[in-house]
Amino acid sequence: MSEESITAHDTEGASKKVAFIGLGHMGGPMAANLVAAGYQVHGFDVVPAALAAAAEAGVVVCDSSGQAAMDADVIITMLPAGKHVFAALEGEGPGGGLLAAAKPEALFLECSTISVEDARATHKLVSGRGHRALDAPVSGGVMGAQAGTLTFMVGGSEEDFAAAKNLFEVMGKRIVLCGGPGAGQAAKVCNNMILGVSMIAVSEAFVLGEKLGLTHQALFDVAANASGQCWSLTTNCPVPGPVPTSPANRDYQPGFAGSLMAKDLGLAVEALNATGVDAVMGRTAEEIYREFSLDGGASTDFSSIINSIRAASSKTEAD
Repeated sequence: MSEESITAHDTEGASKKVAFIGLGHMGGPMAANLVAAGYQVHGFDVVPAALAAAAEAGVVVCDSSGQAAMDADVIITMLPAGKHVFAALEGEGPGGGLLAAAKPEALFLECSTISVEDARATHKLVSGRGHRALDAPVSGGVMGAQAGTLTFMVGGSEEDFAAAKNLFEVMGKRIVLCGGPGAGQAAKVCNNMILGVSMIAVSEAFVLGEKLGLTHQALFDVAANASGQCWSLTTNCPVPGPVPTSPANRDYQPGFAGSLMAKDLGLAVEALNATGVDAVMGRTAEEIYREFSLDGGASTDFSSIINSIRAASSKTEAD
């Protein structure tokens, strides 16, 4: 995040308290950027190491979600799944109780990736308790969270979107109001179905190129400047070399983990089933990433799917 960006938000940030629930690989850097922009950020996470890292970044760490939410103008949740979001809102224990602790008309920003139906249900739950809500999942991975360049896909009212825009602009570079409640999650589901399918296609192409005698650089130089160009190729390239910042150059350390891609594609399949859309590629990608995640790929970057494709190709050749 630039110095100018920080300065632009200093005045407002000093008077606005933000609660941040979920300080992991994504939430931690997002909260740190808010602190750097002058916001008073009180945070909670169930993982002690996440709390320690957040404290080093200037977040006021709390003993519970409820404590973090007290007197907060904005409450941000960045959690693994829908069940964790509902538990944070209404559950008991240190990780729950947000709705009970929040002051009237607090603005809830749900930045986790959950199903469209869960997003709509949380909107109804939060608004029914006298608060305001936006679903605002993100794209851009850990690097985007650290750099403050995330894309926010937002669902909710124009008024609430306007109220949260300065916060989004600290944490992200592109902020899109996609429609009413649940529309942000709908956009995220569609986007990540494209991403999963495209990463498989790019990986298959590189393995085919290897079999045909092409160097990785040669294929990249052609496809990156031709009709095969896509984010999975030019930003998150699944082979080391052509894009030095891609996870392939760090032994496929995420990044965006295979388990998260499997989860997001599972949400896409839920939506496909609910709407009756005939999406062969989306369903196939979900099957591939589900198996990949169960077979050791859960904690590596989703681009390491190329290693599974390469291994299966070698086996076929040997047979």
